[in-house]
Amino acid sequence: MKDLLKKFFAKTTNEASGDRKVQTAHDVRIATCALLLEMANIDGEFSELEKESIVEVLKNNYELSAEHASALMKAAEDELERSIDLWQFAKLINENYSTEEKIKVIEIVWQVIYTDGILDKHEDYLVHKLAKLLRLSHKQLIDAKLKVLY
Repeated sequence: MKDLLKKFFAKTTNEASGDRKVQTAHDVRIATCALLLEMANIDGEFSELEKESIVEVLKNNYELSAEHASALMKAAEDELERSIDLWQFAKLINENYSTEEKIKVIEIVWQVIYTDGILDKHEDYLVHKLAKLLRLSHKQLIDAKLKVLY
């Protein structure tokens, strides 16, 4: 699985900065996926429907095949297991994403939340926490929610 990830995200380039850009893009994707997985697991149930929703989100937003999206999810799961909190993921996103891209991340989080049609109190707490970690206002959070719902 790790070989598949390395193969997919590896780019041959002579410039070190190009290598760093590829690695950073890969890391930000893992960070975003880790936030999605944490959200899907926060209510104590990670359904097959939620898993499929995350795979679809990864495929659509990062133009990945199902196989690569699954590999990305596995890498994010591994990172989550080694992490103490979500700050490290949010920090990476904050360093590399614009406000508009961070709003898109929150929209994706709302999509995952509403996969089962229910906003659990734990999900509500976590999405508010993520918005703060991503330095988004309450208005931006609610606008993203409304965009997903309507």
